[in-house]
Amino acid sequence: MEHHDLLAGLIRLHVLHHAADGEIYGQWMIEELGHHGYKLSPGTLYPMLHGMERNGYLSSRKEQIGRTFRRLYRATPLGLEALAIAKARVRELVREVHDPASVDQP
Repeated sequence: MEHHDLLAGLIRLHVLHHAADGEIYGQWMIEELGHHGYKLSPGTLYPMLHGMERNGYLSSRKEQIGRTFRRLYRATPLGLEALAIAKARVRELVREVHDPASVDQP
């Protein structure tokens, strides 16, 4: 993924946003991110999901579908708190980008 370091934070916010609404799973998230122009492989997304779980932003459970298992992720209270903070920061950034004159300059 081009500009991975910069865009990784936005991808994590997308993940938290959807995981706050309900349970998500990796392949669905890859397809959802694709609708927003992100092209992620499972080798990129799954380590990200595991890291977000290790850091306490997501929790997961396994669900059996026929003979296969799917890991479902959901935002934790810490993830919801982080998402609320991030949304406020994103709104501030969007205001600044769209109307630089409205931001106090040092």
